[in-house]
Formats: sequence, structure tokens, C-alpha cells
Amino acid sequence: MVGVGAAAVVGGPVGLSAGVLLALAAKRWLPRVRSPAERRTALEQEQLSRQLPLTAELLAACLGSCSSPGEAAVAVAASVSAPMSDRLAGVAAELSLGAPPEVCWERLGADCPTLAPLARCLVRTSTSGSPPAAPLIGLAQTQREAVRRAAHVRVRRAGVLATAPLGVCFLPAFILIGVVPVVIGLTSLFAKRI
Repeated sequence: MVGVGAAAVVGGPVGLSAGVLLALAAKRWLPRVRSPAERRTALEQEQLSRQLPLTAELLAACLGSCSSPGEAAVAVAASVSAPMSDRLAGVAAELSLGAPPEVCWERLGADCPTLAPLARCLVRTSTSGSPPAAPLIGLAQTQREAVRRAAHVRVRRAGVLATAPLGVCFLPAFILIGVVPVVIGLTSLFAKRI
């Protein structure tokens, strides 16, 4: 739409090429409009990634206290908020019906890519029989660090995005008030000497 407008305003072959360039730039740098379903999914994935460290620690505590996987999933589902509680309640229901823990945890990771590291960790400990506390706590620390890094990147990006419009506004003023008088003064000085 931007390219068509630029082509119509400028006109001719120059307008057509300007329109094409502007359309390509707009496609590259302008954000894509997402549907409400895509926005809900992205928000849910973000919430799940923030809830993952606490969930991993709670599961480590429950499974470390000799709880069955089903009991641990029920207890943690009652302790965390949605959307994690809904996911864990589904796993707990499957486990209570007698499904193997490995299958339930694999399905949890397949349904939600954000929970795939948790699912892989739980499948590994279920199949090997090793205590799950250490891998789950390691996963929680790794996920907390990843969330911290992502937040830091968002803050730095916001700083850049906030200062760019200020630079665009102040640069012409700086040139007009600071640079142009100096250039005019120097040219008039050199013109008098010649």
C-alpha cells in the first residue's frame, strides 16, 4: 500500500521505482499484523516460558519427595496459574487413567514447544530411573537465565527505538542551528578574502 501511494504521488518511472523500493523497505522493517489467534498463542507461549522455571522447581520438589508423577502433576497444577496449570492438569488426568509417564510428558512437549525442554527432562528421568531433582533444577536455572537475557534484549531494543525518533527530530535542528551558521560564516569569510 505504501509503495502504490509513493508511485502515485511521484509518478512516472521514478515513482514506480521509488514505490517498489518503499514497498520493499516497508515489508522488511514494518511489523507484520498478526491475527488475534496468533497474538493469543504468542502471549500464552510467553506466559509458559515465564512459568517454566517455577514449575520445574516444584516438580523437582514433588518428585524428590517420592511422589508419583501423577501426584506431582496434580500438586504443581494446583500451585501454578494458567496456562501452565491447564497443561499440567491434562497430564495429571492422563497419568491418573494409567498412561505411561513417558508418553504423557512427550505429548506435553509435542503440544507446546515452550515446554519441550521440561518434557525431555522428565522423559529422560522417567526412562532412566535417575532422580529428577538435579536435572529439573538445572533446567529451571537455565530457563531463568534465558528469560533474563530475553528481557534484557527487549529493554535494549526499546531504548534504541525510543531514541531513533528523537535523533530524527533533533538532527535537522542541530544542522540548521549549529552547522549552517558556521558554514555560512566560513563561506562569507573566504568570499571576502578572494
